[in-house]
Amino acid sequence: MRKAIVALLAVCGLLVGSGTALAYPPVETVHTEQVQAGPYRMTVGFSVWPLRAMQSLDFSFVPDGGIAGKSGTLALVTPDGGEYRPRPLARHPRAREVWGLDVFALDAEGTWTFRFTVDGPAGQGQGEIALPVLEQPGPPMALSWAISVIPLIGLVTFLVVAWRRAKGELTRA
Repeated sequence: MRKAIVALLAVCGLLVGSGTALAYPPVETVHTEQVQAGPYRMTVGFSVWPLRAMQSLDFSFVPDGGIAGKSGTLALVTPDGGEYRPRPLARHPRAREVWGLDVFALDAEGTWTFRFTVDGPAGQGQGEIALPVLEQPGPPMALSWAISVIPLIGLVTFLVVAWRRAKGELTRA
């Protein structure tokens, strides 16, 4: 009983003592590009450079003078010319003083275009930036999935063999 109480207190102490802010590291910007969106100059930051397809990263969008009193939208244009529906620029979840995308991946290699529309005290401005995205890092996706399924196949095989043996034991008894 005493050990259970000590363990319970230890778990409660860990839960109370660890804040969610410690769970996520701050956004680290390793590369920036400048975009002119009408009267607004915007800095686009990347947590990984060069960009690769299917690689999760953080994007930050910072207009000169900060985001206070401004709003905006972002539309992504894929390398094949398809366009994602424009989305409002929202605060980055881990860097609340800037707009951004958290753990976002571009799903194809080629040249992506980010189109910005910014509304603020100086009126509305539009701008875009073309970003080269290299091929996906690591082995091809099909090979990665095939390798990752091997333990599942082993587990299913083990369960089928164990079930057949147990079924045979039950019928003999």
